Parts: sequence; structure tokens; C-alpha cells
Amino acid sequence: MSARIRFGAFCLAATMSLPGSVAFGQQAGVLPKQFAQWSGVLAERPTETRAAQLQRELGETSPEVSGYANGKKQVVAVLEKFRDPSGAYEAYTLKLRPDMQPSDIRKLSAVAPDRVLMLIGNFVLEVEQSKNISTADLRALASAVESKADHTPLPPIRSYLPEEGLLQGTQRYALGPVGFAAALTDLNESKFSTLTPEIGFATGAEAMVASYRAAPNKLQDLVIIDYPTPQIAEQRLRHIQALIAANPEMAGASVERKASLLSMVLSPVSAQAAAQLREEIRYQTEVTWNEPSQTLTDPPWLVVVKDIFVGTLAFCGITIVLGIAFGGVRVLTKKFFPGKVFDRPEDMEVLQLGLSGKRIDPRDFY
Repeated sequence: MSARIRFGAFCLAATMSLPGSVAFGQQAGVLPKQFAQWSGVLAERPTETRAAQLQRELGETSPEVSGYANGKKQVVAVLEKFRDPSGAYEAYTLKLRPDMQPSDIRKLSAVAPDRVLMLIGNFVLEVEQSKNISTADLRALASAVESKADHTPLPPIRSYLPEEGLLQGTQRYALGPVGFAAALTDLNESKFSTLTPEIGFATGAEAMVASYRAAPNKLQDLVIIDYPTPQIAEQRLRHIQALIAANPEMAGASVERKASLLSMVLSPVSAQAAAQLREEIRYQTEVTWNEPSQTLTDPPWLVVVKDIFVGTLAFCGITIVLGIAFGGVRVLTKKFFPGKVFDRPEDMEVLQLGLSGKRIDPRDFY
């Protein structure tokens, strides 16, 4: 192992120098002191790091560095820590390169000829000199780190990118303007960097950028931006359309909205190719309405008919009983107290036509 290990490929811009080599035992953190058959040894910190603006956007803290030895074989692990898995995912995608291949070490991992890159929760783990270590041992190291990682779900926008024609290693996730500008630079689309202020990252926007093969030796770049609400997406759509229309350098670029998702095809091969790429975006909208519900069900019809007959008979029986009771009380009252309670003569009136001079006495009716 050389006296000084360079990590220039790990970072985007040099901003500050950190102290030199430190003993593994003096560095308390996430990386294990040993795993499988590997033991910690001396290692140096990287001499380069990201720009301060990007560090703040990602919520990045000081990385951990450790060397490991297994007999004569040695590797170096660099663990970068971030505020949350979204920041770690942005940093992970910024490190991807088209020459890297997907790895079976874990779901989100990539390998280069002598380097392995892994996303583990809110950590990005990079192993240098990876040809010296087996896949099983790399999994053991990842498992040791994963036990201390934040397991918050990753941004769902990453699953919206179409798979067909995707140039692996060009995927870039951005949750802020600095990362978005860096993603455009990586894809040689810096001329569209003036769009960055109009994206509206302050409103909660998230973006994914990737390159796609549209024809032999021809690429076009897709940008998808997810907003919290369709209203915000519509507002930002108008801003972006106005800027594209006013900038001749962006001629040919197009932007469309679907619910809360904006899609832009930068430098399209043709209008047809751009439309086809948009159709393959894996984004579905669904409107739900929470209506009141009940678990009661209608009884069998035989039970309903029985209840109708029983209720009718009960109603008839009550009516008969009440009729007899009322009639009996009236008859008894009139028998024992004639003209005292019911049908009192002074309360009776009879209409007469006046055909005779004899006045009708109401008592004559009883």
C-alpha cells in the first residue's frame, strides 16, 4: 500500500485540506474496527472535498476513512455521512459514471475497475482497491454500516425514469439548485443552467436527470421534476416555458406537465423521439375519495317478510285493544254519568232549516 492514497475521483471540487493519517482506533464512528477476516489499519483522509454550497445542500458532515488488511491484501473505505437518505442519494448519483456497472453487492451499488460505490441509508460507502476483496466480504462491511444507517425511504421520483434506452451511470438526483446545476454539467447540458432558478426548489421540488439513446450515436436528456401539488407545478411550468421561449440556445427543448410532474427533454433528437420518451415515464396519477362506509348488510328476504307480518299484526292488535278501551270507557261513562261528561245538552248544537216552528231538543237523539 502506498504511503499516500489519492481520492480525487471521490469528490467534485477541492475546497479544503484535512489532517493527515490517523490511527483507526482514534476514530470513533460508523465504520467497524473489523469485519469478516479484515482488520482496521492506518489510512489517510481525502485531501479534496465537495464545494461548500453543495455540502450544505446535501447536509454532509466529515467523512470517515479506514484502511483494512487481510493478510497482504488491503483496501480503503471512505464513508460519507449525510443529513438524510435523500441527500445521500443525490451524492451517490453525482458519483455515478457511465463506465460503472450495476453490482449485486446490494440494490444500490455500482462497480468500476478498482472501486465499489454503495448507498446505505444516509451513508455513501466507497471502497478503493476493491479487486482485493470478495463480494461476500463487501456485503459483510455493508451490513455493519447498515445497522447504524437511517432507513427512511428514498425519493419515489427515482422510479419514474424510463428503463428503455437509459444510459446507465447518467442518472442524477437533485433536491436543490447546486445539485441540479452539477447534474446538468455532468450531462454536458450547462446551457440549460439558467433554468435552475425557475425550477423552484424552495417549494419542495425534486428533480431527476438522465441521458437516453434515441438513435445510434445520438443521445437526448430527460429531466423530470416532482412538485408537492399540481398547482405549484402549473405555476413553475409557465415560468420555464417563458424562459425557454426567450432563450434561442434552448430551441427544441420542450416541457409538459402531468399532474404534479413536469417533464423536459433537453436537446431532443426529434419531436417524435421526445414524445415517445415522455410516454415511457412511469408516473401514474390516482384520485381517491374517502366516502363514509358501513359494515351493515341487508338481511335475507324471508326475514324481511316475517318482520313485516309480525309488525303488521302487532300494530293491528294494539289498534284493536286501544279502540275497545276507548269505546268501553265512553259507553260506561255515558251509562253511569249521562249528560255529565259526554254529549252534554248545553254543549250540543243542531242546525235547523226552520221548516217548522218546533225547536229540536238535542236530548231527543239519545
